[in-house]
Parts: sequence; C-alpha cells; structure tokens
Amino acid sequence: MENRVIDSGGEPIRGNPGKGVKRFGRVNWLGLATLTGREVRRFTNVWTQTLAAPVATALLFMAVFTLALGTHRPDVMGLPFAHFLAPGILMMTVIQNAFANTSSSILVSKVQGSIVDTLMPPLSPSELLTGFVLGGVLRGLFVALGVAAVLFPLIGIIPAHPLWALAFILTGSALMALLGMITGILAQKFDHMAAITNFVITPLSFLSGTFYSTASVPDAFRMLLHLNPIFYLIDGMRFGALGVSDSPPALGLGYTLIVVCLLAGLTLHWLRTGYRLKS
Repeated sequence: MENRVIDSGGEPIRGNPGKGVKRFGRVNWLGLATLTGREVRRFTNVWTQTLAAPVATALLFMAVFTLALGTHRPDVMGLPFAHFLAPGILMMTVIQNAFANTSSSILVSKVQGSIVDTLMPPLSPSELLTGFVLGGVLRGLFVALGVAAVLFPLIGIIPAHPLWALAFILTGSALMALLGMITGILAQKFDHMAAITNFVITPLSFLSGTFYSTASVPDAFRMLLHLNPIFYLIDGMRFGALGVSDSPPALGLGYTLIVVCLLAGLTLHWLRTGYRLKS
C-alpha cells in the first residue's frame, strides 16, 4: 500500500518519501524534535551574543535609568523606581530575543536559498509552526532566567507570584516568536525585517508601560495603551515579580492568549499555502 506523507504545504507526497520516518499517531515527533533542536542550537552555539549579551543590555538599561532618574523620581505604584522598572526591562529583553530567533531563522533561510531544506522534510505545517515557536520560547525563557538571576538579587526582588511570571514569559515568548515568523515570511531582505523591527516592534515595546504607570498618561493614550498586547505582558510580569499591576493579570493573560491564537492561525495558513516561502 502506497505511503502518503504530507509536505509542508499541506499536499500529499506520493511514493515512499516517509520511509524511516517514525510517527506516533499523527505527529512526526522525531522531525519536530529535530527542528526544535536545530532552532535551539542556533542560539546556544553563539550564546555570548544571544544569551549573555541580553543580560548585559538589561543591566545597562537599569543602570542608565536608575542613575539618571532614580534619585529624583518619586515611588511608582508605591514601589521604588528601580523595582518598578526591572520586570519591564526583563520582559522587553525576552520578547526582543524571541522575535529575533524566529524572524532571523526564516529570513536567513530564504536569503540563502536553504528554506527548501525546512520545507522538504515530512513535517506538516502545524509541526513546522510548533518547532519554530518552541525555539523562540526556549530562547525567551533562557534569557528571562539569565536576566532574573542577575538583576533581581542585585536590587533585592523576590518574585511575589513566580507562576504568574512564568506564564507571562512563556506567553510573551510565543507571541513574539509568532510575530517573528510572520516577519520572516513577509520580508524578502534584511532591510524589510529591520523596518518592521524599528517601526512596529520597538515602538510597541517602548510604549507599553515599561517606564511609567498608566495612571500617569492621558485618558486617550491610555485607551490605545490597553490595545497593545505587550502592555499586558509587561504589566503581568510586574505582577508576577512585585505583586502589583495596572490591570488584572487574568485579563492580560487571556487577552494575550487570544492574540497568540490569532497569530498562530495566520501563520499556519501561510505555511499551508507556502505564501512567500515557495516562490
């Protein structure tokens, strides 16, 4: 009986291309583990750039803002400014790295012409999506652990709700990994990715309540702020680390999970159709 394996575009490959591929149920676990492992090795092989550098950058942000403003700013939400700032810096670092992991992986493959090596193996679109996202999530998690291990003891923070903090780190990493995949699929060259990073990702990150509470902004801007999913990620991380937040953490987690599902649906559709990947 002829074996049928579904390629990355969702079409059946005739013949026997899947011989030797171990599937348990409907999932190619070996292929999924291989893709995830490749994405993890991409950042662990250059850990000084992908893991150590973000920790150093977070420390520099903290040093600059606390030295420039810390002695003159009053408490924010009843907290010292350094304590208020630290969770936002951590989450900003996490989302930037999760985004960079998937966007650079897909775009580099497209530019080098090696994207076919990812599309040809017997991996379904959902398996491709899961492998790339897991790579971004793991990079975000490793960065979060590194920043927290160095920054939090330095300023005396003991996480108030570590499980909430972990939930927002994982959700934020998944959201930005998906945005990175969308960017990598849309971009045709590095200038396109830089434009999306500079004019979309960076403004959303900086205008998300990292450096201020929503109580200090005008009502009109506050409404726009609450549409930004990164605001809920940073606010939720602040709740996990300090026990205070501008909005209910359950609302923020629910909102960001809805955005994750919408982005996953769009990315999965593009993987199935091969949009800007097969041309």
